[in-house]
Amino acid sequence: MNILYKTALLLPTLLCVLPALAQPSAPPATPIDGGLSILLAAGGAYGIKKLRDQRKSNL
Repeated sequence: MNILYKTALLLPTLLCVLPALAQPSAPPATPIDGGLSILLAAGGAYGIKKLRDQRKSNL
């Protein structure tokens, strides 16, 4: 009787949860925003500045 009671409580819960697990797929082509190119350019400029500062301090 105990197994029947647990099954009766568990089965409706599982049937309600399973549809909630479905997730929509990602869009086929997600565009890369212009902000990424700005961050890459800023990172490159910062790296060049650090290299120049290091070369000046070694001279």
